[in-house]
Amino acid sequence: MMNKLYIGNLSPAVTADDLRQLFGDRKLPLAGQVLLKSGYAFVDYPDQNWAIRAIETLSGKVELHGKIMEVDYSVSKKLRSRKIQIRNIPPHLQWEVLDGLLAQYGTVENVEQVNTDTETAVVNVTYATREEAKIAMEKLSGHQFENYSFKISYIPDEEDLSIYNPERTITVKGTVEACASAEIEIMKKLREAFENDMLAVNQQANLIPGLNLSALGIFSTGLSVLSPPAGPRGAPPAAPYHPFTTHSGYFSSLYPHHQFGPFPHHHSYPEQEIVNLFIPTQAVGAIIGKKGAHIKQLARFAGASIKIAPAEGPDVSERMVIITGPPEAQFKAQGRIFGKLKEENFFNPKEEVKLEAHIRVPSSTAGRVIGKGGKTVNELQNLTSAEVIVPRDQTPDENEEVIVRIIGHFFASQTAQRKIREIVQQVKQQEQKYPQGVASQRSK
Repeated sequence: MMNKLYIGNLSPAVTADDLRQLFGDRKLPLAGQVLLKSGYAFVDYPDQNWAIRAIETLSGKVELHGKIMEVDYSVSKKLRSRKIQIRNIPPHLQWEVLDGLLAQYGTVENVEQVNTDTETAVVNVTYATREEAKIAMEKLSGHQFENYSFKISYIPDEEDLSIYNPERTITVKGTVEACASAEIEIMKKLREAFENDMLAVNQQANLIPGLNLSALGIFSTGLSVLSPPAGPRGAPPAAPYHPFTTHSGYFSSLYPHHQFGPFPHHHSYPEQEIVNLFIPTQAVGAIIGKKGAHIKQLARFAGASIKIAPAEGPDVSERMVIITGPPEAQFKAQGRIFGKLKEENFFNPKEEVKLEAHIRVPSSTAGRVIGKGGKTVNELQNLTSAEVIVPRDQTPDENEEVIVRIIGHFFASQTAQRKIREIVQQVKQQEQKYPQGVASQRSK
């Protein structure tokens, strides 16, 4: 699990590079992105030991542009956690004494010691409720044992809701009438959320032939769902359960014949596409998995070749994943990668995973993707809500191709990729029909 840290009380003059240098100077190098806002920032450490070291070394002790910075775990004030971390515990304090102290403020579900390189002990404590955690934090902050003063932070709960992890239990208590009213309101909200998700999914339906979203599994919890085996007598595979399948057979009605979209010929001759997707450097291990198990499973599931390019330097914040395969394979592979980054907490629970993707297009079609006065690229951005950057003066490579950059969340990125491929396909078809006409138009 990633340990996202909040850095507060920053001067408006502070830059991301200032923070990188400051952390680096104190031997706390930042490998990932620095998310800088006005007056505060977020950084990630893949290891809890490093996170603790950063809090202990920097919080309240370092001045930057005239202001003393705060460093703590990033936990939303509205969603306080049931977990607290207690640091600076005397190394010889007996567990029974500590347990007794913690139990004074509520029901303790779990206490685990964190292995750190500090002389003093560090424990993570989970209380039954957030209220109990809050009371314990207030009462124990600064609590003294001999010459040691406890230091306490909230730490995030793992259960962060996202489109990749949508299932939760809702408990309603009250009279029968109150529960019935609550159920109506909850179902209304669920229906609204479902319809919004379906709008996003529906955009893909006309873009990727043969796409079977119910077998994709990016809406189900976790990422271990593989394509299920074929049913009896070669029947189509049964879709794994996920929250959306209960709604009037949505997916079966969406893909009754698997024959739609702008590229029907893909069924017989799937066109291989190459997409370069950029992921945070610290996420590479999660994508590869132990001894390469995860990336092999992912490639098998998606029907794509997935390779991670070597790092261009020692301190790069992003690494390139090269995905090769037809449109459905791209959708599956990229969907799982976005989902894995969310699942492993490489992004803030409240923010959608946004990544940059590069696709190559013939330099002769770049103008068409941009459109007259930038009209087409602007429409693309409005339609998909992805940022699309088409180079105007990029030197074509040896294949006469240029890179188009697409930055956005999963569905936005997919829609932009498909629309751009569609424009390229249309230009190719026109060139085949009217080779002279297109050539003369370009030369004008």
